[in-house]
Amino acid sequence: MSNSSLSHALVVEGGAMRGIFATGVLDTWLQQRYQPFDMYFGVSAGATNIAAYLCQQHQRNYKVITDYSCRPEFINYLRFARGGHLFDLDWLWQQTIADIRLDLATFAKQVAPFYVVATNIANGQAEYLKANADNLEAILKASCALPLAYRDYPQIGDKQYTDGGLSDSIPVQQAYLQGAKRITVILSQPLGYRKKPSRSHWVTRRLLRDTPALISASSRRAEGYNQSLEFIHSPPPDCHIEVIAPEPEFAVGRTTRNAAKLRHGYTLGCQQGLDYLQRLSIN
Repeated sequence: MSNSSLSHALVVEGGAMRGIFATGVLDTWLQQRYQPFDMYFGVSAGATNIAAYLCQQHQRNYKVITDYSCRPEFINYLRFARGGHLFDLDWLWQQTIADIRLDLATFAKQVAPFYVVATNIANGQAEYLKANADNLEAILKASCALPLAYRDYPQIGDKQYTDGGLSDSIPVQQAYLQGAKRITVILSQPLGYRKKPSRSHWVTRRLLRDTPALISASSRRAEGYNQSLEFIHSPPPDCHIEVIAPEPEFAVGRTTRNAAKLRHGYTLGCQQGLDYLQRLSIN
């Protein structure tokens, strides 16, 4: 367990375009200068949202999701059907680094540790990669690399990685193990959601036959996800967990590109961010 002074953690779930909700929450907190956390854990789109928050870049990820991620250069079903990427992370990273790069100088000044979850393709296990200004962009890409949808495996050092959500979608238990006694969690699914086992696991087995550890990780994903939810709802006695989740009317899915739905999802996140701060002021 890490230093006990690291008591308040922020954990942000991924979910591709569903990350627009957390974008709204964190943008609101930036506006209100609310940044009290001692450590951070992010997965996939959740990790990119934390990165923009720590870089003090209000609405940076709103632009990424509602503009760049909606372009055909990024999501392209015909390209995918022909054997290419469904989500072309190479293009997205290159273009956003050129146009609206994360402020790495600002990131380097913040001292709270930030752990980005990625899945090691050799063993299918979650790794919690500690971010710094030099590796931030690379490990964010690794965490976002949805297997099959992105057909490559980003390499960090001598290891190859894929989507962190495959092995630990909501790393609340890891935050607790590293000393967090208070955990604020931003989910990308409404309260009450439970992940169901995939009904097309045979397809996954066939498509991932060259990476058997990822087949095993995929088969365990629903169970691990729901265990994290159980931890959130019934934490240990020495741990307090606060949850921010979208309302049931949140209509954004993993590949939603409808502008009105994305704007509404962002607005819901902004309101939930304000509601959270108001609850804190009352208490």
